[in-house]
Amino acid sequence: MDRLRNQNPILLILWGVLLAASLVALVVGFWELAFVALLTLGLCMAPLFLASRYSITVPFPFLIATTLFISGSIFMGEAFGFYERVWWWDLALHGSSAIGFGLIGFLFIFMLFEGDRYAAPPVAIAFLSFCLAVTVGSLWEIFEYAMDSIFGLNMQKSGLDDTMGDLIVNGIGAIIGAVSGYFYLKGRERRLFAPFIRQFVDANRNLYHRAKDKLRR
Repeated sequence: MDRLRNQNPILLILWGVLLAASLVALVVGFWELAFVALLTLGLCMAPLFLASRYSITVPFPFLIATTLFISGSIFMGEAFGFYERVWWWDLALHGSSAIGFGLIGFLFIFMLFEGDRYAAPPVAIAFLSFCLAVTVGSLWEIFEYAMDSIFGLNMQKSGLDDTMGDLIVNGIGAIIGAVSGYFYLKGRERRLFAPFIRQFVDANRNLYHRAKDKLRR
């Protein structure tokens, strides 16, 4: 409860909107919308409770990005049909998720080195981050194919074209995330998403206790 009370007001407002939407849907009998809203709310709040379980501090930008992505993909994408109404919606979500997985992959791999930026070449850590993001994106495409084949869904939309478009966007997003990690390791912390990496590392010094304040130029 303390973590909830200490959250940014913007984040609380977004969560409140989802809760209000689910309650209204329950009152008027829109059961599917109520379920989707509650599911979205639960997934948006999950990182906060997982972080609490493992003593990780999640900065506000990470939480707001997670909330917007999950809301965009499940609540707006599925419940309000944005995937069909807005042609670029699916590509934008795939690209943003790939960037996110690239950043998360970098933070995880960097954590394995306990924040020691000299333990491995920056390009190697960035490459591993890229590989992780691409792997996750590819596994998701396999999941979509399996759902369409087994349950007769239409997650792939236009089939091969949709899959290849998603994989290309995933690759571009993964490169952006990995290069952001590379810039961070090289001390160029104002490039791309490197400021978010620095913010996370600074907030979790217990995980990156070998991180140096003096950066390699």
